[in-house]
Parts: sequence; C-alpha cells; structure tokens
Amino acid sequence: MTTFLKPELSEKSKYWIEKHRYYELKHFCLQYPIWKKALCSLDGLSRRPTDFMIFAWTNEVSDPTAKCAIVREYYSKRMKIIQQVAEETDPVLAKYILLAVTEGHSYDYLKARLEIPCCRDM
Repeated sequence: MTTFLKPELSEKSKYWIEKHRYYELKHFCLQYPIWKKALCSLDGLSRRPTDFMIFAWTNEVSDPTAKCAIVREYYSKRMKIIQQVAEETDPVLAKYILLAVTEGHSYDYLKARLEIPCCRDM
C-alpha cells in the first residue's frame, strides 16, 4: 500500500511547490533503499570485477579504492540529506517520516503496523 498524495496543493498553502518539483523530490526520496543497498555492497574489498567495461583501457592509473570511496561518499551524502530533513521535521517522528518518504508507506500502514504516535492531521 503506497501513499497517494496530490502532486499540487493550493498555491495559497505555505507548503505549495510546483508539480514537477514535487515529483522530483518524491523520486529522489524513493531512491533511498537503492542507495542503501549499493552502499552496503561497496565494502571496499578487492573482488574480481563482474563488469569489465568499467575497467576499460585508459591512460589513467587505476585506483579502485579511490573509486569505491567516491561512490560510497556519493550515496552516503544523498542518504544523509533525507535523514537530516526527517530529523529536522520532527525528531520524534523522524523514523516514521523516513519510512513514509523512502518506502512509500501510508499513514494507515504506519498507524496499524508501527503505531505511529500522532494523528493523520499532524
């Protein structure tokens, strides 16, 4: 069950954002589980590459450790943005907000399964 939100609020609302900006933010947040999985898989250990096109012949000196660190930083920065915004929104509800925006859980799911400590209007 996913949360259905209208992409546009009334322009008089203090929370109004343009429809395409809304979808941009929504899809950014929904990538969180993908980033988390990718971050866990990049442990920096030396392994045989499965995709040899990544390691195509170039004049650069190969540094797989640096490449791994750069990619890990990329994913962790994006994850941290979403975590910080959830925490700034409400420290008590941050874990519920994170689940709602990154996994698409509805308020009904959060109330029934996780006993979110607030009403729907909050």
